Amino acid sequence: MIYRRGKALAGQFRRRWHRSLQLRVIATTLMISVVVVAALGFFLMQQITTGLLNNERTSASTQIAEGLRAAKGEVGLEGAAGNSPKALISLTTKLQALSGPGNRFYVVIKIASNSSLGGTDGNRNLNPASLPQRLVTKVTHEQQSGRTDRLWSTPTRLTYFKGSQPGPGLAIGGVITTRDQLYYLFPLDQLQQPMQLVQRALLVGGLVLVALLAAIVSLVTRWVVVPIRDAAQAAQRLSAGRLDERMPVRGTDDLAALARSFNEMAASLQEKLRELEELSQVQRQFVSDVSHELRTPLTTIRIAADILFETREQLEASAGRSAELLQSQLERFESLLGDLLEISRYDANAATLDAESADVCDLVRRAAADAEQLAARRGTRIDFRLPPEPCVAEVDRRRVERILRNLLDNAVEHGEGRDVVVTVAGDRDAVAVAVRDHGVGFGPAEARMVFDRFWRADPARARTTGGTGLGLAIALEDARLHRGWLQAWGERGRGSVFRLTVPRAAGQELAGSPLPLRPDEAEAEAGFAGPDTGGITIPATGNGSGVGPAADLGTGAALATGAAMGTAAARGTGAAVGPAAEMRTETETGTGAGASG
Repeated sequence: MIYRRGKALAGQFRRRWHRSLQLRVIATTLMISVVVVAALGFFLMQQITTGLLNNERTSASTQIAEGLRAAKGEVGLEGAAGNSPKALISLTTKLQALSGPGNRFYVVIKIASNSSLGGTDGNRNLNPASLPQRLVTKVTHEQQSGRTDRLWSTPTRLTYFKGSQPGPGLAIGGVITTRDQLYYLFPLDQLQQPMQLVQRALLVGGLVLVALLAAIVSLVTRWVVVPIRDAAQAAQRLSAGRLDERMPVRGTDDLAALARSFNEMAASLQEKLRELEELSQVQRQFVSDVSHELRTPLTTIRIAADILFETREQLEASAGRSAELLQSQLERFESLLGDLLEISRYDANAATLDAESADVCDLVRRAAADAEQLAARRGTRIDFRLPPEPCVAEVDRRRVERILRNLLDNAVEHGEGRDVVVTVAGDRDAVAVAVRDHGVGFGPAEARMVFDRFWRADPARARTTGGTGLGLAIALEDARLHRGWLQAWGERGRGSVFRLTVPRAAGQELAGSPLPLRPDEAEAEAGFAGPDTGGITIPATGNGSGVGPAADLGTGAALATGAAMGTAAARGTGAAVGPAAEMRTETETGTGAGASG
């Protein structure tokens, strides 16, 4: 539990560290300040300690120098039997008395090893082990060399037999005579209190200095970070569509210049978008008005053309042919006007979705029935791969049929007379329809333009459907209105696949499609089961961008009244329609209308 909580806190701190510039600056400053203050405090403490010890050593040298002078002038220190014990004790007592009432130092006199006396101590409670042996060795060496003018000192630790606590000390010694050595031991307890006071002062001062530095850095970085943070938030609100967002300008410094530049950019962007919106509104209104205004003269022309078309057999051959051409072009003109009105509704965000529960398989059959006549003329066979159970989804029947009819017309038009395969599949959340042709296909260069309005993959290619060039653009918008996907895959010489995916419930977001997009995966297993991989995929999330064989193929007109669904052969059009979820195995019995079942 503690480990998980610590790991969670570490993760929160890591995220906070990467997000906050102010935190990184303050933390870095604190770490550097702590290192600098600690190094400075250690250096000052060393200097102060060294200074106090040097002062104590100087004072000790002065004290023992006076003691040596007094000892060398002592009469009767050396007797016939060596050192006079009485004179030695008298000298020790006399020198110890110079230390004052607080015993600022302790006197020790040592005698050469060939004497019957080992020496005397000014303090009987002092442990002789307090006198360092290395100091005695140095003084003895000096004594043996015949020199008596040099002093030696070393730190030591003073210990006592009873009563007093051990403590640090300074031992200093010199030579009295050829047999006698004088040592002073100075307790350093009195230096610990000022040194502890200095340590506390340095510690408190360092902490206060670090805190002040952190506060100063926090204040300084806040002056810089807060305006930058405000600018980032303002930019986010601006990108979200709030074009009236502005930053407050304070002063004339660099941050104020940043705020002014941001405000100028936002104002310029708002003005440009307003101009584009007005231009787009004018364009949409123009298209809508022209389309509506053309309805009346078109109706009059259509009536006249219908009369001419009905009496074409009574006219001369050239006039009759002209009447037929007039009739076909008027039909195309009417389709173009309808598509323009539909596009204008999408541009004005006036398109609505009339969703109801429907079996997508039935919609596929109805759309295929409309494409029968075109398939018969091109010698194309439409093969269905439908699931045994209904694929019900909440869709706008009219719009989904229009999408499927458009995809089927495009597949037949560009299928080079080869079979067209229509597959339907569904899962828990979505229903998908894939239309596969084996025609000319398209390459990556056309991938980004296939859903553009009025775009054609091959302008010189002969057309048989009389499309408007807006079919795939409208299909894309219809798919987006369902919150669905219209995606395409294509390859030169291998044909193309168009896949429509819609959610089962209206307004639900899609997470995937029941059908793969690449034909390699789809043809490897029945039913097009499997995930999407590879291919050129552009979901229906943008305006007029996508992948498909020919964006200029329109929705066309209904070319037949229906298609007979059976297990034998295709009737009337040569488009074999197999049973649900079965691969086509029957034999085509005819290529034109009138083939028997």
